[in-house]
Amino acid sequence: MPLDKTLLEILACPDDHGDIKYTKKGKKESLKCVKCKRVFEVKDGIPIMLPKDFKEE
Repeated sequence: MPLDKTLLEILACPDDHGDIKYTKKGKKESLKCVKCKRVFEVKDGIPIMLPKDFKEE
């Protein structure tokens, strides 16, 4: 199921605030920053967009 178009217009890269492009290959969905080219996985319709410097405690 593709992500909502309104959501895609709102989302931005957490690192450089660049625009995001949605792609789907088979069952695999992802978001890619147009500016820095970083790719974010989409799991069960939820974009996983953590900053590079995020660390779990």
